Amino acid sequence: MNKIRYFLYAALIIVGLALWNVWVLEHSPKTTNDAAVAYKTSQSTSSTASNPAELRLQSKKILTQKAQEVPEDRVVKVNTDVLSVWIDQLGGNIVKVALPKYPKEIKSDQPFVLLDNTPSNFYIAKNGIIPSNSETPYLLQFQTTQKTFALNKNQKQLVVTLKANGKSGLLVTKQFIFEPNKYDVQVQVNIKNASNRVWSGNYFMQINRTAPEEKGGFFRMHLTPDVAFSSPSKPYKKVSLSKLSDNPIHQNITGGWLAMLQHYFLSVWIPDSKSDYHYYSRVNANGIYTAGMIGPTLSLEPNATVDIHSKFYAGPKISDRLKTLAPHLSLAVDYSSFAILSLLANFIFWILKHINNIVGNWGWSIIIVTILIKLAFYHLSATSYRSMAGMRKLQPRITALKERYGEDKQGFSRAMMELYKKEKINPLSGCLPILIQIPVFLALYWVLLSSVELRQAPFIFWIHDLSAKDPYYILPVLMGISMFVQQKLSPAPADPTQAKVMMFLPVMFTVFFLNFPSGLVLYWLVNNVLSVAQQYYIMRRYEHVKNVKKKK
Repeated sequence: MNKIRYFLYAALIIVGLALWNVWVLEHSPKTTNDAAVAYKTSQSTSSTASNPAELRLQSKKILTQKAQEVPEDRVVKVNTDVLSVWIDQLGGNIVKVALPKYPKEIKSDQPFVLLDNTPSNFYIAKNGIIPSNSETPYLLQFQTTQKTFALNKNQKQLVVTLKANGKSGLLVTKQFIFEPNKYDVQVQVNIKNASNRVWSGNYFMQINRTAPEEKGGFFRMHLTPDVAFSSPSKPYKKVSLSKLSDNPIHQNITGGWLAMLQHYFLSVWIPDSKSDYHYYSRVNANGIYTAGMIGPTLSLEPNATVDIHSKFYAGPKISDRLKTLAPHLSLAVDYSSFAILSLLANFIFWILKHINNIVGNWGWSIIIVTILIKLAFYHLSATSYRSMAGMRKLQPRITALKERYGEDKQGFSRAMMELYKKEKINPLSGCLPILIQIPVFLALYWVLLSSVELRQAPFIFWIHDLSAKDPYYILPVLMGISMFVQQKLSPAPADPTQAKVMMFLPVMFTVFFLNFPSGLVLYWLVNNVLSVAQQYYIMRRYEHVKNVKKKK
């Protein structure tokens, strides 16, 4: 039993180390589809199904410019209640997105900047046209009626229109349509062939970004943002930026979506659901990662037009918002690559969210969920604590057996098992509850770490952000004390070396938890306090029952 407990605690240490690695890195810095409109063309326009190899070749022509800032005099600024967007007139691309509802830091007036065109954090969204007879896309100079736009409180929609006269008589109009309290922007592109010759080419959408700087350290792991996309055959596929060079995306997909994921936030292109696109990715020599899609070859007769509809979302990873935008987009709220842990995490968050809707505080919601989890595991925990009580009572007799058999380990093991059998104690019965609760702990960890709803969520007193560490380390210290008290109630290992290691565990876990989210430490602290209370009650009751039986 002692060896098994020792192994389980060692496993918990390994889990703690792994979680700490991720935490340190992360904190160093009715489905409807409004975009589901196929290409609308005039009678003299055709869209031909392109060979995948041809589309792949065309996608390689869409080069990525160097990471450099866009001059402010070239920018069209759009402000809504939830978005601040910069559109570069050269190309008509989205080069900056700030989120006013999400401050960069607590008590800061600066919004979190998701997309940016600065070289150190280059991250932009592009859409454009590449003609069939050219080696590069058109770099059009768009014009607009004004340089700043704002969505007023009573305004239901804001339309920002950009127009450009392209080469060979091509007229291109881009419309960005903003709505209140929405992070998705409808992007409508109209292409008109004003020349006297047939024009052919492809429409593309892509996201470009640099990878974050790698941060070293013994307990740090290098994790990059991810590229994710959806297809009819695989609703959710994710590739880490660090593996994109070895696992590039090249796939023909009808509809779907393509996203760049990072902690708490994402950006995503959602094309029309009825047209085929070739999804692609590459890692450029200039250190910029690209993920995009290119549509079928369009052929426009003179005076013919084509309308292309899509959506671009840049904002928080909130499942309720994402599931209304496109099928399977809510899967981007990805708690774990393991299906069971992901299901468990989603269920835990669902409970947390509904409790928070009632109590209005995520900290109290965590405490209530902890109590509910404890109640769910009450009988399993009771079995474990009864086993511990029996083991604790047998401790003097086990020590005597160890002294009697000395170096005869096999004889000691046989005698100890006979003693367990005689006293009707199963040493393994105390392990099962621990093993079962580990997935719950892991699922809750990812919920607290990954849910944007808990970002900068206050609790009480000095805890102003449940997703960040306790600034004064009060919760980790209290957690360590509660763990020490819990150990005192448990039977000590017969091996003196193991006993010393077990006594050191509370200190070790306290150190691990210093940088953990305060919400997670709160869960662990409350869980320990409830466990101590339950363990004390059951062990006292066990001893009382045993004493009554002896008197009889």
